Amino acid sequence: MLSFIIAIIISYTIGAIPFAYIMTRLLVGKDVREFGSGNVGATNAGRVLGFKYGFMVAVLDVLKAILAVSIARWLLSAELPEFSLLIIALFVIIGHNWSIFLRFSGGKGVATTCGVLFSLYPLAFFIFFIIWLIVVLFSRYISLASIISGVSLPLVIYLLKGDIYDIIFALIFAILLVLRHRTNINRLINKSENKINLPFFAKKGDRL
Repeated sequence: MLSFIIAIIISYTIGAIPFAYIMTRLLVGKDVREFGSGNVGATNAGRVLGFKYGFMVAVLDVLKAILAVSIARWLLSAELPEFSLLIIALFVIIGHNWSIFLRFSGGKGVATTCGVLFSLYPLAFFIFFIIWLIVVLFSRYISLASIISGVSLPLVIYLLKGDIYDIIFALIFAILLVLRHRTNINRLINKSENKINLPFFAKKGDRL
């Protein structure tokens, strides 16, 4: 049980590392929360720093989730139930979304969720990413892609595995993604959401 508690603390702490905030502070001396959507994530970092650095932030957010799950696997006792790892994985997303280092503000958890999926359900990760990518390429709305891929996640997990615990946690992941995109949903409805400026696909007047 002690190893489980330690793993939760480590997972949350790793998830709470705000790479978007750190990178914008280091490179341009700005607080990413004061720009764009105010979100501490890769898309908003890209608005401040450009596509290349936004992509780097996304990769780092994915990697921190993979690291947290890997440490949890090493720490956990074999006697603990299988869903213990799912709970710990959930805490890396919670850490990202509500970082103790930023007074419990944070990101929306898309890249971190990708890292969790890659670690626990590799095939589900690729399906999740393909859905996300298709929506981005056709709509150029990062938020819409994140919402649609998130909502599809429980069904994807069900079709691939069907384990009740996996489906429950997929539902939790999906709910977290949708809740963190509430303001984006309002902007999508009002047609005021910014489109991503994709290299090779950009149109005049688009903004990142």
